[in-house]
Amino acid sequence: MTLFELAAEQKSAEVTDWAARLGWVAGLLLLIALVYWLMRQGWTWRGSLQSGLPDLPTAPDAPGGARLTMSGRYHGSTTAGQWLDRIVAHGLGARSRAELTLTDQGLDVVRPGARDFFVPAGRLRGARLDKGIAGKVLTEGGLLVVTWEHGDTLIDSGFRSDRAAEHTTWVETLNTMITTTEGTAR
Repeated sequence: MTLFELAAEQKSAEVTDWAARLGWVAGLLLLIALVYWLMRQGWTWRGSLQSGLPDLPTAPDAPGGARLTMSGRYHGSTTAGQWLDRIVAHGLGARSRAELTLTDQGLDVVRPGARDFFVPAGRLRGARLDKGIAGKVLTEGGLLVVTWEHGDTLIDSGFRSDRAAEHTTWVETLNTMITTTEGTAR
């Protein structure tokens, strides 16, 4: 067959079957909606499992002078030592911007658009640098993790400063403060 014969052969363009295409699109949208609904149900279920967690403390009226301040991100809270066991009760599972202020009274966490909380100095248990928490993985030492006691539960809360060089100072200051607080409590 020559090129001329191929060009002369008439073919019509294939007709799109719009009903089948719309059916597939509708099915895909329903699948996406179902997956989203199941994820929401899982989040709600996890929150109801953690409903025994007491309400979060708020900052005292006169917290005292700031030892350290930090702007950055709050990446979530988990059960201490279990970096994937996210705590969602009382809004602790919501990631947000955060302003941290460490005073002699404790750690004040202000989160615009999310629920603020305060960790009294006597409830702080430790601080360390880590690389991940609750589905957020960063470079080694890229995350400030503060361990604190809330009710009968030890909680790890993860923060990342806008200036990561501050993390080491925070760990040293928090651990010194915790050691001092424990020494005076005995």
